[in-house]
Amino acid sequence: MQPFELMSADGKRIRGDCADGTDRQVLFITGFLSKRWGNKSKALAQWCRERSWGFCCYDVRGFGDSEGQFTDYTLSDWIADARAVLDMLQSGPKTTIVGNSLGSWVAWLVAQEFSIVEELILIAPAFNMMGERARSISKERLHDWHTAGWMPWDDDPLHKDWPLSWKWVEESEAYWAKTFNNLRPMKTAILHGLQDTVILPEGSKSFANELLRRDPNFPLDLRLVPGDHRLSSPEHIELFRRLMMREA
Repeated sequence: MQPFELMSADGKRIRGDCADGTDRQVLFITGFLSKRWGNKSKALAQWCRERSWGFCCYDVRGFGDSEGQFTDYTLSDWIADARAVLDMLQSGPKTTIVGNSLGSWVAWLVAQEFSIVEELILIAPAFNMMGERARSISKERLHDWHTAGWMPWDDDPLHKDWPLSWKWVEESEAYWAKTFNNLRPMKTAILHGLQDTVILPEGSKSFANELLRRDPNFPLDLRLVPGDHRLSSPEHIELFRRLMMREA
């Protein structure tokens, strides 16, 4: 693995790690408030190394090792960061994007724009994450978020120090409205835990239904499996590996 830095439009550096390979390369896009190196990305990097595939992962601006303040960035910036990394990978082999949670939706959106992407694996995808969040909270909390302009996702220790601007909601709804525009058929697998209470599996079901309504021949494989948001049991890891190897 070699570290890389990409200069973004605002002058802040996007930092990540990348390994060259042959035949195929895998780009991992993290979930919300997740750094680039976790259990899933480490397993992916190892599988790619064993098969001489390329592998790449990165931190979004304002989080992890990338530059910038978290509060300065929203969904459109996360999408711009993914585009910048895909631009860097354009000269390599065909790409599989593996997205996790909110990273899955980002993966779906950018994959429509890049012909180098031939396959998607979306893990517990958080489609329209902030729009759905705005609909799920109390009217009082929603009012406070809208009027104050800032609110953490939740008040628990993991989220309370990461306030989100109301712009996240506005952008989330706007991107969701065009999620199915300009469809480019590519092999897409969705893996979602049936006991997931963080990102509900109904969102993946609704996405699949709408996608197939618009394009009944779209190569979609929806896997709703026992498990929670982490999907970290040995059985989940084996299914994930089989999807990666195109064995499932």
